[in-house]
Amino acid sequence: MSIASDILELAKKRKIMIATAESCTGGMVAAALTDVPGSSAVMERGFVTYTNTAKTEMLGVSPATLEAHGAVSEEVAAEMATGALAHAPVQLAVAITGIAGPGGSEFKPEGRVCFGIADARGAHTQTVEFGAVGRDVVRARARDHALGLLLDRLAQT
Repeated sequence: MSIASDILELAKKRKIMIATAESCTGGMVAAALTDVPGSSAVMERGFVTYTNTAKTEMLGVSPATLEAHGAVSEEVAAEMATGALAHAPVQLAVAITGIAGPGGSEFKPEGRVCFGIADARGAHTQTVEFGAVGRDVVRARARDHALGLLLDRLAQT
């Protein structure tokens, strides 16, 4: 079985609905989950919020947070995850925002991805530095990391 299958099985047992809020992965986490037959039992929706405007309009991310910390930050990842919870009838949400490349800066290098995971217990965030390994690799690793976060959080419930 795949990690996506494991997530769906565990969420179904616990009667937990899931939403994703994705930026640099562009819906890859939602796609991984919905690739599994029967995913509609737990996968409620995915938000693809590539721009700051989309993050604000669809998820309620604060413009002040975006201004103070930038889109690629744990603060924004937390607001994306809690915003997905607030804007969908779900109990668990994962968020991803990062710099897949090419590009980046001295302060926010290519391959930096911030994650948020939120449920009734609150939001948890983390940043992973995947490095300048190429856009496709960063996005795939970010997808896989987010799936791991979902599985870990479900295992704790």
